[in-house]
Amino acid sequence: MKRVFSGVQPTGNIHIGNYLGALKQFVELQQDHDCVYCIVDLHSITMPQDPKVLRENIMDVAALYLAIGLDPKKSIIFVQSMVPGHTELAWILMCNSYTGELSRMTQFKQKSRDSESAPTGLFTYPILMAADILLYDTDVVPVGNDQKQHIEITRDLAERVNNKYGKTFVVPDGRFLKEGARIMSLDDPTAKMSKSAENIHSRISLLDDTNKIKKSIMRSTTDSEGTIHYDMGSKPGISNLLNIYSAFSGLGVVEIEKKYEGRGYGDFKKDLVDVTVEAILPIQQRYHEIRKSQELIDILKDGAEKANTISEKTLTRVKEKFGLGL
Repeated sequence: MKRVFSGVQPTGNIHIGNYLGALKQFVELQQDHDCVYCIVDLHSITMPQDPKVLRENIMDVAALYLAIGLDPKKSIIFVQSMVPGHTELAWILMCNSYTGELSRMTQFKQKSRDSESAPTGLFTYPILMAADILLYDTDVVPVGNDQKQHIEITRDLAERVNNKYGKTFVVPDGRFLKEGARIMSLDDPTAKMSKSAENIHSRISLLDDTNKIKKSIMRSTTDSEGTIHYDMGSKPGISNLLNIYSAFSGLGVVEIEKKYEGRGYGDFKKDLVDVTVEAILPIQQRYHEIRKSQELIDILKDGAEKANTISEKTLTRVKEKFGLGL
């Protein structure tokens, strides 16, 4: 089977955009792929973090991984910092990368735009991401289109090393996530749903209670036309809600349009609340069962052991090619 690698930062509660746009597909991939899923805590410290909050966030994301359906019998699930190979390989790759290519990375430009001096970790972030991927001889990386540049630099680094030292790395392919599940902000449907948006009602998080979900959906931006019709260009608000309804219910958008023909946004939004709560509730129940359990800790320790076994083999091969060690 082809190997898949992906990771999620522990930077707050996972929202439905993350879930429907990526994590749900992670669950699907584990059925017929060899999957490695990571909580990338080292990436999160490129920006200041409260250590206590970070540790809680790591465990929150780990518990949500399991709650959405990732199976430790089918996938390796672990915390990035528990596998030292990530940083060791990152240094080797850093010595084979160039400041020019890193300075052209769009995300670095965006995050450092208003700063005279940016953290070095933010600048070298793509190299650590490349190490994450190449460490596991990854064939497929499921990502959104905003990560395309990171996949390109990973492929460039792998090919550069292979050309210089002989076959060393598997050159991975990006598996760009299905656009149909692209979920936008509830208060600004022209922007992606975001964890960092100031307005808490711009997003629905997987751990939000029913009242919060209801308020966020009922307050969501639509338009004055009043017809439930999909048109992302002229009706982005209602189109975004139709995407959410479709993703959670399994109904096609056209089917939903027919169901609400002649009915108003109020009825539609009330039903969307029910559809969303019904889909999220089992995830929340499983999350609360496992969040404080020894089972969760054991799964992460076992995942780290399995990840270390794979990464050590890769590093042994890389060091031999580079002439490192004895």
